[in-house]
Amino acid sequence: MSVTRTVDTADADPRRWWGLVIIALAQLMVVLDATIVNIALPSAQRALGMSDGNRQWVITAYTLAFGGLLLLGGRIADLVGRRRTFVIGLIGFATASAIGGAATTPGMLFGARALQGVFAAVLAPSALSLLTTTFTDPKERGKAFGIYGALAGSGAAIGFIVGGLLTEYLNWRWCLYVNVPIALAAVFGALTLLHDTPRHAGARLDVPGVLLGCGGLVAIVYGFSEAEPRGWGDPLVLGLLAGGVALLATFVWWQTRAPVPLLPLHIVKDRNRAGCFLTMGLAVIGMFGLFLFMTYYLQVILGYSPVKTGLAFLPLTASIITGSTQIAARLLPRVPPRALMAPGALLASGGMVILTQLSVDSDYATHILPALLLMGLGMGLIFMPVFSTATAGVAPQDSGVTSATVNTSQQVGGSIGTALLNTVATTSSTAYIAAHLGGGADRTLVTREGIVHGYTVAIWCASGIMLLAGTVAALMVTGRPARYDASASPQVPEPVT
Repeated sequence: MSVTRTVDTADADPRRWWGLVIIALAQLMVVLDATIVNIALPSAQRALGMSDGNRQWVITAYTLAFGGLLLLGGRIADLVGRRRTFVIGLIGFATASAIGGAATTPGMLFGARALQGVFAAVLAPSALSLLTTTFTDPKERGKAFGIYGALAGSGAAIGFIVGGLLTEYLNWRWCLYVNVPIALAAVFGALTLLHDTPRHAGARLDVPGVLLGCGGLVAIVYGFSEAEPRGWGDPLVLGLLAGGVALLATFVWWQTRAPVPLLPLHIVKDRNRAGCFLTMGLAVIGMFGLFLFMTYYLQVILGYSPVKTGLAFLPLTASIITGSTQIAARLLPRVPPRALMAPGALLASGGMVILTQLSVDSDYATHILPALLLMGLGMGLIFMPVFSTATAGVAPQDSGVTSATVNTSQQVGGSIGTALLNTVATTSSTAYIAAHLGGGADRTLVTREGIVHGYTVAIWCASGIMLLAGTVAALMVTGRPARYDASASPQVPEPVT
């Protein structure tokens, strides 16, 4: 007879919630580092003498290494041990941050940011898989993933706030130095509070899979990062994208024949997980593009300071946390994941539609704030169910690589969104300015109007992509509320499908 089983909390680790603090701290550090240097970039560019063409590498070097190497990091977590990988990632991340903060040349900063991305790719999958194996009770697991999803969704916005404060009141270098004490505190907490399962005997690393999979992802992310300055028709961009697709196709073929595959295809063949991965990628395309445009809109068009710009994102952060921890975490044990994800995407898309009405003198309280609140609630409803559903029911030996696949969809989606929507905005702005100059028109005003016009066109595209994310969630994610079955593994809850 099938019965519902709840893990006895008396047998659970009494320090698991403190362990969650450590895991969440590490995840927040990794996520916010993708954006914390954005606001500091003009100061760093002046201090180190970067050219306009090269400054993008401060951002791209991190996301490229992070997104491209996540699958490898996930498999290393499975092979070496999750806590050990977690600690190695923290120490490496802190070291790379210290090198970046002390950078004296642009190349030194670019290299340090790439090294940060490498260790972030090791750290992020082990953090999520540790969370998966630490919380096994369905109710507790919902709360834990709510907190984790809130940090994953709001970390980028928090990065803008912290970056603005550090840049304006200390120095741009502190946007990197700040990681050192955080990482050291997390190392101490991990060694004290977190537990690990033994490494898997006889496990091997799929070297051809590493080269094909990581190479394909790096090529695609690099191609999208070069699309904005070079143009989509540039031979290098087309070659990188085509080469990346070819490498990934070869990777899939090899995974069907590898003795110990890097990414077991049964993970992505599962309809719920595939839907979660695709929903995450599409949602983040829209979200990262919005961050980029709103940062420039607030600073360049409305004249906000770095701190004021960061604080302007605070309602977005608060609403993501509310949607993830207070709404999604409470409802997920009772409703199917898509009943949260699809409405969440609709809310986020509606917030973006409001932003398409921006002008050169829009008011924050009436035009921007309502949109940020809607977007935040929507993203909170998406992130938490995605993380929980994608990692539920995975065999313990595959939890690291599954976690890495979720993070990969997030990072690659962010890179694609930044490149794609920035190209749309730039092209639209150029066309608008060319069409409206002449006849005694005020060049400064037309230029400002053209920039805002480009933003609004790109935000329309982001809104459509967000609706597509909701459609994918509604059609593909068919799982019901997670519960424990008597025959299920005690490691993770198995969703009934």
